[in-house]
Amino acid sequence: MAEYNVAIVGATGAVGRMMLTVLEERNFPIKNLRLFASSKSKGIKLDFQGEKIPVEVLDETKNFKGIEIALFSAGAQRSLDYAPLFVKDGAVVIDNSSAWRMDPQIPLVVPEVNPHAVAHYKNKGIIANPNCSTIQMVVALKPLHDYGKIKRIVVSTYQSVSGAGQKAINELETQIKAWCQGTPIPPAKYLPQIIAFNCVPHIDVFLSNRYTKEEMKMIEETKKIMEDPTIRVTATTVRVPVFLGHAESVNIETKRKITVEKAIELLKNAPGIIILDKPEEKVYPLQINVAGKDEVFVGRIREDFSIENGLNLWIVADNLRKGAATNAIQIAEILIQNYL
Repeated sequence: MAEYNVAIVGATGAVGRMMLTVLEERNFPIKNLRLFASSKSKGIKLDFQGEKIPVEVLDETKNFKGIEIALFSAGAQRSLDYAPLFVKDGAVVIDNSSAWRMDPQIPLVVPEVNPHAVAHYKNKGIIANPNCSTIQMVVALKPLHDYGKIKRIVVSTYQSVSGAGQKAINELETQIKAWCQGTPIPPAKYLPQIIAFNCVPHIDVFLSNRYTKEEMKMIEETKKIMEDPTIRVTATTVRVPVFLGHAESVNIETKRKITVEKAIELLKNAPGIIILDKPEEKVYPLQINVAGKDEVFVGRIREDFSIENGLNLWIVADNLRKGAATNAIQIAEILIQNYL
């Protein structure tokens, strides 16, 4: 089997570290691995396959030649600045930020939904990894769309603090400890509001249309990945005091009626999905239970009686894995199996 020279950019962040874990778990064929991060991470070494690999400071003067696949999770601006440099030196970049997602020349890929789009990496040498909340939703909706043609999606998310990075995780932990100790909860620093024992309907910045950037990502990315601009989507994204895992309440309206029984049949036979749907036995997907898993979990499947062809679903996934690292590495696997 061929082996590849791989780089992780943003290696010391929550997603970057998860990329290391997933690469090792999936036995990705690596010849040489290079790790990059900001100057704050200078001197750090990360474990991979029994070795301690030094983290290099990301710098424009670096030589990126020889790297064949670069996994980026270092923020949109660094992706805009550095992805073209890696491509120029011969790498294919798989980018986890929002920088390239809506570029019409760059494929936006969820392997269970549109694996064929990987072929378009040749346009600019970059493949975009979608938003974490979008990924888990479209994995669950694709088989339903193929059968019944989705006309409209209404989604409300319940997103964990890990989606905002390690500093947000630490902030929730600090606030919970303060409350438990009977001391004042410190003010929010990395999230818009105090998150402990609170739900905050504010993820990313607000735009002129009164939606947040996170909500607009879900709206626009869904149409691109599903390859159907006619789907109408509206979203409300909410940060909740959960450490890991995103949950979503999703309502769809379809052209062709989908019964509960048919929906369960379609989802059971689709890749990457596990059904947990026995509410009478208290069986439904929970964020605390999906942590560390790569699948998308679906439950609370029921008809929406307020419209003719409506369905409600509860969709939960580990946002650091399927919502980020695992999806990116699945893209890399398609790349090496079919194109490199």
